[in-house]
Amino acid sequence: MPDKMTQSTKSRRSLLDRYVTDISLFIKKQCPEAVIEVSLARYEGEDAHILVFPPDSLSDKAREKLADACADKSVSILLETGLLILIGVYEPAQRR
Repeated sequence: MPDKMTQSTKSRRSLLDRYVTDISLFIKKQCPEAVIEVSLARYEGEDAHILVFPPDSLSDKAREKLADACADKSVSILLETGLLILIGVYEPAQRR
């Protein structure tokens, strides 16, 4: 039988996977043409980092609106679950 630590880790990972999927769907609903990259590498307390690359054709105002919506979503998840999932909206040229 797995110990509580293993169960807790699996439970947290399952929760993280669910919210990363939720965020990805949220972003695609806001901007279907966006390219999304997800990093689950833990860094300084961060549980995940989602990089969003909207198309060049997206206006500055629409890009700002997307960034604001992503920030609101990230904060909401943090307050609800304690998961720190950072979402950055970048220029397409910044994509690796």
